[in-house]
Amino acid sequence: MSKLDWKQEWKSLLIMLTAFLGFFYLPIEHPRFQTVLSESLHLVKWYAQEHVLLCLIPAFFIAGAISVFISQASVMKYLGAKAKKVLAYGVSSVSGSILAVCSCTVLPLFAGIYRMGAGLGPAATFLYSGPAINILAIILTARVLGMELGIARAVSAIVFGIVIGLLMHVIFRKEEVRKAESQMNQAEAETDRPLWKNIIYFAVLVGILIFANWGKPTDASGFWHLIFSLKWAVTGIFSLILFVILFLWFEVKAWAAAAAAVPALAMGLMFPQNPQLAFAAGIIGLSVITSTHRGEAGDWFRSSWDFAKQILPLLLLGVLIAGALLGRPGQEGLIPSAWVSSAVGGNSIWANLFSSIAGAFMYFATLTEVPILQGLIGSGMGKGPALALLLAGPALSLPNMLVIRSVMGTRKTLVFICLVIVLSTVIGMAYGAIF
Repeated sequence: MSKLDWKQEWKSLLIMLTAFLGFFYLPIEHPRFQTVLSESLHLVKWYAQEHVLLCLIPAFFIAGAISVFISQASVMKYLGAKAKKVLAYGVSSVSGSILAVCSCTVLPLFAGIYRMGAGLGPAATFLYSGPAINILAIILTARVLGMELGIARAVSAIVFGIVIGLLMHVIFRKEEVRKAESQMNQAEAETDRPLWKNIIYFAVLVGILIFANWGKPTDASGFWHLIFSLKWAVTGIFSLILFVILFLWFEVKAWAAAAAAVPALAMGLMFPQNPQLAFAAGIIGLSVITSTHRGEAGDWFRSSWDFAKQILPLLLLGVLIAGALLGRPGQEGLIPSAWVSSAVGGNSIWANLFSSIAGAFMYFATLTEVPILQGLIGSGMGKGPALALLLAGPALSLPNMLVIRSVMGTRKTLVFICLVIVLSTVIGMAYGAIF
């Protein structure tokens, strides 16, 4: 028998020894440990209930559709390394902001366009702008935290996304040049379906994503509340249109499309007080008819499933860790909330940097950052650190970081995170000094 090569085996030994000591001294009886464990499980339960079905699954289907129904040459024409910068960054920032999604929901869409050949800069702009340039969140910020902070958030986030994209392009310029050279001779792929049909198809998918996640406004009247009261009716209409599109344009049998749509419609009529049941029935029906289809619809499901397998486990793991460290809004995790409140007062570089880092690692569902900040400001948080957290928080989170790394690698992910944190700190200090 050959001797063990301890130069190769020491890592395995170290991992096993660390795990053994961790389990040996696990403080199960300690109240703090029980609180941390409880908060971690509560957060991942809430995430599964509120975000996986309504946010992530529609986003996976959109990402799969990008991979299957948008040609690589089309992505490169508008977002590729050789695309005109004004066009590429303009399209990235606008398309990201229209979706109004959280930092996790934007990930499948980012992965889709990046894999299809989008330049690193435009892809990074899209990744930041989706959660950060959220019209509803900006309006809520202005109403709850003041008009000046709302305007500062809007202007900073728009500029921020483009600047981060440009810096990512400059830092990794050599790789982008090689990507541009490899894309130079790729011609536009021919498609059987006219452009207007693809536009309608994607508009329906995006409509389902947006209206299914339409948040309740603070005022119980007015235009935004009217849309909220009709959100599930509008979502249902978009869903029915999608099943009609599958029959008319994707060669799905009429009986199959009906068999998938009718149960969802029935659930909506039988349980109007719980529209998520109808939504879940529609998702199941869509998955069944597309996964068993041998044409484009089948390719669409398989691509969407690939994104789900890669992204969802990392997100759930990240949410578990974030819940253990920071808890849920209003609850404590391993890091006491008093530490956070005491560290973000004034306008020092430390206060702004701490706010940026804390915001980057915390998980904020869409719109939840505003009431959280309202409580922190009431506890003495400075205006500069508040803006720093608003810029870093919605765009990044620990679950988000794990997925970004799996898409574009460790080095680019670390640079992206550092750019968000540093720029948030600088802008927060500048804003705090002025106001």
